[in-house]
Amino acid sequence: MTPTIIIAIYLVILLILGLCSSRFFRGTASDYFLASQSIGPFMLLMSVFGTTMTAFALVGSTGEAYRAGIGVYGKMASWSGLIHSAIFFLIGIKLWTFGKRYGYVTQIQFFRDRFESNAVGTLLFPILVSLIIPYLLIGLLGSGSVVKSLTSGAFPTVFSETQGGIPPWLSTLIICCIVLTYVFWGGLRGAAWANTFQTLVFMITGLIAFFTISYKLGGLSAATAMAKPESLIRGDEIPQLQFFTYCFVPLSVGMFPHIFQHWLTAKSAKTFRLTVIAHPICIMIVWVPCILIGIWATGATIDGNLIVPLKHPPNAELAIMVKKLTGPALTGLLGAGILAAIMSSLDSQFFCLGTMFTNDIIIHHFGKSRFNDKQKIWLARGFIVMIVILTYLLSLTEPRRVFTLGVWCFSGFAALFPIIFAALYWKRTTKVGVMACTITTAISWFMLFKQSGFGANPKFLIYDMMPVTVMICVSVLSLVLTSLFTAPPEQETLDRFF
Repeated sequence: MTPTIIIAIYLVILLILGLCSSRFFRGTASDYFLASQSIGPFMLLMSVFGTTMTAFALVGSTGEAYRAGIGVYGKMASWSGLIHSAIFFLIGIKLWTFGKRYGYVTQIQFFRDRFESNAVGTLLFPILVSLIIPYLLIGLLGSGSVVKSLTSGAFPTVFSETQGGIPPWLSTLIICCIVLTYVFWGGLRGAAWANTFQTLVFMITGLIAFFTISYKLGGLSAATAMAKPESLIRGDEIPQLQFFTYCFVPLSVGMFPHIFQHWLTAKSAKTFRLTVIAHPICIMIVWVPCILIGIWATGATIDGNLIVPLKHPPNAELAIMVKKLTGPALTGLLGAGILAAIMSSLDSQFFCLGTMFTNDIIIHHFGKSRFNDKQKIWLARGFIVMIVILTYLLSLTEPRRVFTLGVWCFSGFAALFPIIFAALYWKRTTKVGVMACTITTAISWFMLFKQSGFGANPKFLIYDMMPVTVMICVSVLSLVLTSLFTAPPEQETLDRFF
């Protein structure tokens, strides 16, 4: 019961913190959607980093390292650390400038103005929402798996079908309700406060658990020596072309609607400085322990028995290692840390969907003057509730590997990245080019996702390359060729953005 109680206490603290942030709510739509652009350097770093670190980074990376070896760190963490910071510098600061100058709240508002087209926004909205929903599922699937493993044996008579652990349907329901509560009342400030707290929690508890596990296994060298040699370097699992084409996947951060919204909360352009510099370091602090624990899990034993049995539920490697090698109190703390990483993404994603629906659909089509601030806020809240319910119901279906599902989700966003890059750096980009790019991206993503068995085949590659490579090639070609053969934007528009 100890881990269960600690996790419960953590969730209550998080709920109280989120609700306390609502006391600073000024009652305006600007404050609800953008925290009145009052977020400073440290909180921006914590909220942006926490939002990018999902179950994909913690639960998924451990499981993927267990399966594919230590190369997982290079192909995802190293690429992400470098590319994310480059995007924050090249894309984030420019978008913050336009957001502050022209009062943008969402990505789609920027795209509509930049390309002089309502149709661009109408086309992008359903595609962005469709890509965010599997991103949300990553969090719920990861949290359900972790809580079930960490609470195993706590309720032997109540939940006998899960060996006494809290079943995923219940844990994900509780998590959805808590996230919904503080986002519902606190808006983006509530999400930023909660993200800062949660990011600190999962970074600190992760490091404590990592060093505790290595100590229990006899130290870093002894723990690594236990790993199966054939599991450490898996050239068969990570071909060279796959490794190098993974560099396209982190481009997705440039098109995440929730990251765009967090960028707009910054006090000034200088606020980005800490995020650009420290983000790769934060990635290293989180990913190195998770990858090594996944490697150790391939051969770590207690009394001659494997700690992680050969047959175990997907996404459960990290939870099993933690539970069997740490005390109940630390198990509970790390469980809270894992949930912190997961929930720090869920809140921003839920919130950005409500923001997009309110500003890009309702207000855009019915007019700003038709709604006061209070009505705008309640429209957003209503849509957030609907999305939370939908995502929860989808999470009850057959689970996929968190890592695999995450890669497909990120690939879709990455294939849309040429749109935002061209919007900021290529004057000749046209609205028809953007629409062609969006449509071809959606079609290519769906066709390849279908060929992979909708994420069921984790080894799906195209000539040893990541599927995102094909998507980006198609995306860039359609954008460039269509733009060159269609009428350029008006000079007045170019003067506003260049």
